[in-house]
Formats: sequence, C-alpha cells, structure tokens
Amino acid sequence: MLVSATPLPVNADFENGFADRPEDVAHNVSLAVERGVAAISIEDWSGSLMYETGLAVERLQAARAAIDAIDPTAMLVGRNENFRVPGMSAAESIARAVAYAGAGADCLFVPFIRDKGVVVELVAAVAPKPVNVVVHDYDDNIRAFAALGVRRCSVGGSLAKRAWAAFDDAAMVLRRCESEAVSRTD
Repeated sequence: MLVSATPLPVNADFENGFADRPEDVAHNVSLAVERGVAAISIEDWSGSLMYETGLAVERLQAARAAIDAIDPTAMLVGRNENFRVPGMSAAESIARAVAYAGAGADCLFVPFIRDKGVVVELVAAVAPKPVNVVVHDYDDNIRAFAALGVRRCSVGGSLAKRAWAAFDDAAMVLRRCESEAVSRTD
C-alpha cells in the first residue's frame, strides 16, 4: 500500500524478514521487492533472541540473492540489534556489521552505537559502504554525524515520542484548568 501511495522510494523495516530460515527470508524479501520496495532492512534479532552470526550472515546472503533476482538497485540494510543483548560489545557489533557487509548488505545499521569514537570505527570498518545511525538528540550535533562519515540517519519512534509528550503536557494543562474551574464552582 505504501509503495503505491507515493512516488517516493519506500524503505521497509522488515524486522527479521518475518522468518528464521534463510530460504523463508528470501521468499518474503522477494515479495516486498516485487511490490516495489526500494530498500529493506533485515535484523539479526528473531523477536526473542539474537541469531548466531553465521546464521545472520546466511539470512542476509539469501535476502541479497532475492533482491538481485528481481531488482538489484534495491538497497539491503544489514541491521545489528546490539541493544537487545546486554553486554554486547561495540567490537562485536562492528564485527557483525563487517560480516553483514561481506554478505551483501549495502548499508550497515547499528541503531544504538552512540559513542562518536565507536561510530568512526564502524564507518572505517565497513567502508566504502554507508553507515546508518539513530538520531537520539535533536540539536546541532545531528550535523556532526556527517563529519564522522555517517551517511544515513533514522529517527525511529523518537519524533512520535516527542509529539506524544507534548500532547500529554497539553492534556495535563487542560486537566488542571478543568480541576480549578470545578473547585471554583463548588
């Protein structure tokens, strides 16, 4: 529906490819690319656990083959869900990103690497492939990511979270006003 609703390229956050087995990931990716998705992200998180690196690589290789069979211009984003595993080191996240680049990912996404030094290491490790990060703070530091070599930024749910926080604040003001008005009429 999204692809047909806009002339803009659509990036599909395809979670784990909606499958565990590489061949099933390939099937699902094929369906999305056939419908015109311009980019597709595949995570290394099953929904309950992190895939072993070898299986995560096989899943990305299968996705890459499926994309190439239909539209080789579609982008494959290899996503490491490092934040879901307490204690996963930055070095392990970078090693996974390097493996995902080798498996055919066009862009590497490690959402919660926030340390600028580690971002620089990640960018260097997967070069010349681009790196995607999540923007956590909305200030002039957003521009700093480009200087670190980052080529793609995502906002995740942060814009919606900020909008809901503003809505909640306004609703609380209305509630206080209503409470004050009721107490004056008593």
